[in-house]
Amino acid sequence: MAQSGALQDPAQPLSEPFVSKWASRYRGATVEDLDPPAALSLNPSDPISLALMSAFERDYTHLTIVDSSTRALLGYISIPHLQSLLETGKVGPEDELSKAMTRFKRKGAQYRIITMETPLEELEEFFAGGNTAGQKQDFAVITDDRRRFVLGVATVHDLEEFVKRRPA
Repeated sequence: MAQSGALQDPAQPLSEPFVSKWASRYRGATVEDLDPPAALSLNPSDPISLALMSAFERDYTHLTIVDSSTRALLGYISIPHLQSLLETGKVGPEDELSKAMTRFKRKGAQYRIITMETPLEELEEFFAGGNTAGQKQDFAVITDDRRRFVLGVATVHDLEEFVKRRPA
């Protein structure tokens, strides 16, 4: 007999499982079905002005930052955040991206790999904070299975637009 306030069964997870609000519209779709544009990757030594110009030309909100020699993914630049740094004078157009980029934490951090084959339900869960300690995400870096190549970037907006185009 279950009682209100009873201790939770240790075999059950403490949090509720993620429930997709748009699962009925995905119908087996994957990240590839979003048709994400190719990622634009810059180097930490590139000037901020190049990032702004490149992002505006392509209407991108996020750019990936890779090591110039190994092409390893180091972090990203959020264009809205970069604009606020410029407006407040914390960085200048000729400063290197390394001054403004958000670096990925390599040690102790476990990242959710998002590939072209990732189901959209999992991408939605990632954006909602699943597998990221509840921290909501604005975008996802799409890589190959082995995380060797950055293939693209998907945003929450991309997912919302896909759902709008897809009949219920």
